[in-house]
Amino acid sequence: VQLQASGGGLVQAGGSLRLSCAASGRTFSNYHVGWFRQTPGKEREFVARINWSGSSTDYGDSVKGRFTISRDNAKNTVYLQMNSLKVEDTAVYYCGAAYSRIPKSVGEVNYWGKGTQVTVSS
Repeated sequence: VQLQASGGGLVQAGGSLRLSCAASGRTFSNYHVGWFRQTPGKEREFVARINWSGSSTDYGDSVKGRFTISRDNAKNTVYLQMNSLKVEDTAVYYCGAAYSRIPKSVGEVNYWGKGTQVTVSS
């Protein structure tokens, strides 16, 4: 499966962005999906995850209550709605698909998309 993340950009603190992860190539509804983020010199960090049907979601502690992950299998797309953005949310955001586990670590992801840059200014 091929993934493409989009929707990043520059936003002021307190603002919102919605990221999209569009999939192609295989039956997207067979895959669980996670969002991760990475800043220079740091490891890729778990942000949110969703199971294949969308019935189960989970979030990293730093984004709970502010970010919402969802999916539309008819559109082969997973979304990450990011509200109340903080400067520390600045990172490159990546989506990853997994067929065995709902991915919460880098090692659980089978397919990665190219990232999208999110920059939050103060």
